[in-house]
Amino acid sequence: MRQMKSTFIFLLWLTCSSIALAQTERPGRMVAVAQPGMAIAQDHGDEHATALDGLRERRALGVFLKLGQTIIVSAADAMPADKYGFAPTDGEFKGVRTFGQQVKHLAATNHILAAAALGEEPPTSAGDEVGPETVRTKAEILDYLNGSFEHLARAIGAIGDKNTTVKSSPISPLKGSETTRLALAVEAMIHAFDHYGQMVEYLRMNGIVPPASRP
Repeated sequence: MRQMKSTFIFLLWLTCSSIALAQTERPGRMVAVAQPGMAIAQDHGDEHATALDGLRERRALGVFLKLGQTIIVSAADAMPADKYGFAPTDGEFKGVRTFGQQVKHLAATNHILAAAALGEEPPTSAGDEVGPETVRTKAEILDYLNGSFEHLARAIGAIGDKNTTVKSSPISPLKGSETTRLALAVEAMIHAFDHYGQMVEYLRMNGIVPPASRP
């Protein structure tokens, strides 16, 4: 588990570093005074640098997303179907989600934030972050979860695409001009790992070692 946490932190650092590099590695912008031709060339250079920055961010987040999907889906699959209705009852656990509800909530949030990153309306089936009522069995929930990561992958693939708009999301703390496609994708993955931690607790309460923590 420590290894997975270390990998998560490294990839988050990698993503943040790509943003920092995008801000610090670009050459200074030239002012068109005596040599306007050079200023135009610099403009083109800036556009090229922006395209490269977007490519680097997509690649870094794509690695992060694939890792997250593998870890989370394997944890969801590790829980037996008859335990998807499990929720802890001892201690301060009154009203908490069942295991199946945790997974559906994670997936629904992926869909909602991915839709905003792609300029789409929030999917009505996601409901109030609870997921579709018709999705109930383990197999259905796993399909819904995988579909949400595919949706998020499309959002990440659009980073740097100036022709695709971005919308703010009511479930995100980012509003208006603060909202970016990159930020929404990172938010979705941070949220997913938050609920992965809860899934791990539920698995261990049922005597199951999460796949990512096995030797």
